[in-house]
Amino acid sequence: MAIVCFSFSMVWPYIWAQDYGYSIYEWENQETVDELKTQYNTGFSSGESKIILLIKIAQNETNPDEKLYYSNQLIEAVGEDENLSHYAAVGYLQKGNALQLLGEFHEAIEAYFISKDLFQNVADEKSSNGSLVSIADTYSMLGNSERAELYYDEAITLLREQDDPVTLATALLNAGDEYYKTEQYEKALSYFGESGKIFEEIDYPIGKAYNKGNIGMVYAKQGKNQLAEDYMNEAIEILEVNEEYYPIAEYLNYMSELYQDKNDIENATLYANRSLDLAKKYHLKDQISDANLQLSKLLETSGDITKAFELYKRHIVYRDSVMNLENIEKISNLELAQNEAEVKILEQKRKNQRIVIWSTVGVLFLTSLLTYGLFRRNKFVKATNKIIAAEKDRSDKLLLNILPEDTAQELKDKGKVAAKKFPSTTVLFSDFVGFTSYAENLSPEKLVTTIDHYFSEFDKIMDKYNLEKIKTIGDAYMAVGGLSIDHADQAQEIVLAAKEMVAYVAKAKNDELNDATFDIRIGINTGPVVAGVVGFKKFAYDIWGDTVNVAARMESNSEPGRINISEDTYHLVKSEFKCEYRGEIPVKNRGKMKMYFVM
Repeated sequence: MAIVCFSFSMVWPYIWAQDYGYSIYEWENQETVDELKTQYNTGFSSGESKIILLIKIAQNETNPDEKLYYSNQLIEAVGEDENLSHYAAVGYLQKGNALQLLGEFHEAIEAYFISKDLFQNVADEKSSNGSLVSIADTYSMLGNSERAELYYDEAITLLREQDDPVTLATALLNAGDEYYKTEQYEKALSYFGESGKIFEEIDYPIGKAYNKGNIGMVYAKQGKNQLAEDYMNEAIEILEVNEEYYPIAEYLNYMSELYQDKNDIENATLYANRSLDLAKKYHLKDQISDANLQLSKLLETSGDITKAFELYKRHIVYRDSVMNLENIEKISNLELAQNEAEVKILEQKRKNQRIVIWSTVGVLFLTSLLTYGLFRRNKFVKATNKIIAAEKDRSDKLLLNILPEDTAQELKDKGKVAAKKFPSTTVLFSDFVGFTSYAENLSPEKLVTTIDHYFSEFDKIMDKYNLEKIKTIGDAYMAVGGLSIDHADQAQEIVLAAKEMVAYVAKAKNDELNDATFDIRIGINTGPVVAGVVGFKKFAYDIWGDTVNVAARMESNSEPGRINISEDTYHLVKSEFKCEYRGEIPVKNRGKMKMYFVM
């Protein structure tokens, strides 16, 4: 039986603040939410009343697409007004909840971190801890158990010191779910037991539903199928009343697996179809993928191989859309097509063997025909394998053009890429001085040729020093060192690469074949970054963090033909390179920062 588990992600219902003390609205049903949306769309509300109306809609909406839309409307309505930052915190929290439901996990984590910081800014530790639980939940959904357990432990420790039983019970429940996934069943039951007592004491229906469902899954893993079925049916009944569709789809699919283990294919198919219909209705991609996989298994058991194959392909498509791995779908389809061809070959071989047994006339002829057929089939299989190998090699090379080698290997080994934090990296930004005015007088073809001329050379320089090119934006070029497994910051290599870039641009100015007249300006900074894969289509590898922002500021405060480095980078390279101290220079949104020119 596949392991199916579900975490209870709370939708923290904080609405307005009086001296930063939050009041709480009653939960609304979907019908009431639709009325609130009509009220909002008529445009009668404005100011703070409009913001409160948006909060009601965002926190109670059950459709994740709609939830995301109204969360963004809330964030936009608040704007940059620091007096309303508590409303912005709620907006980012609900945005994270919506993105989590849609399977956009990396974006959800980013929204949760923003909400956590905003709640802390208004001294709302209770809500900040709630965001911490949501961060742990999302890391759990990404399959990063180490990060998930770390944030769960931090949240539970803080919550035990506060009077917030709902959030504490939620953290305990979800932490127990994480231990379930890592097969620590006794520890999981211990956490479920504590969270269940709290939910019973405060009479919280949704919490009790998740608790019963997860306990049911532990019982199923322990072979107590009847207890598992009873607990999960109780959970589904509570969730249906409260219109919580995401977990219902999970539990329905799990019920299907229980009936499959009992060899009751009819009921197993019924539950799987209910799960798929519900997931499609509410656009739950993760659950659509799981339901298609379960139905594929049931059809395979029933002997309908063709239909099973079609549903398995749908499972792959939805699974990869959640993890942003479109390349894997093509490879999977090729492998599945090969397997189907091999099944057909074996079936034909058995038919030929029966013909040989029952035939007395023409045995030699049929044997020769069979031998010739097998030869052609073997030749076809070899040719097909050769094509698949070539396509795999081409996919590997494409991945290495898009992602660092370690990240590409992780993608191939695990089928997904987890975001990682690198404690010490060195980031480079470059920009051409005068490029905008120069580009205005060029044809599109000449413009692309010119910028490609420089960036192609920059790419060669990065390869020479084993640095990672991240991206180009217009005439700006961004690269980073320190993303290797050994965590070396590569500050010296970045400076050497920067010096070669400056030298190449200076040389190109004197080239009679090149009529470019601009200089390059470079900025470098060292510090921690978070790196990962983002996007649904045309996904990209990118880095985030304050280190990146400071590197950009170093570039904008540099001078033509110069390499401007931060104080952190200076301390790493001062023994290797002669540097000129520029003093403390004002930086936008940063105050004064020490800067140095590499001589």
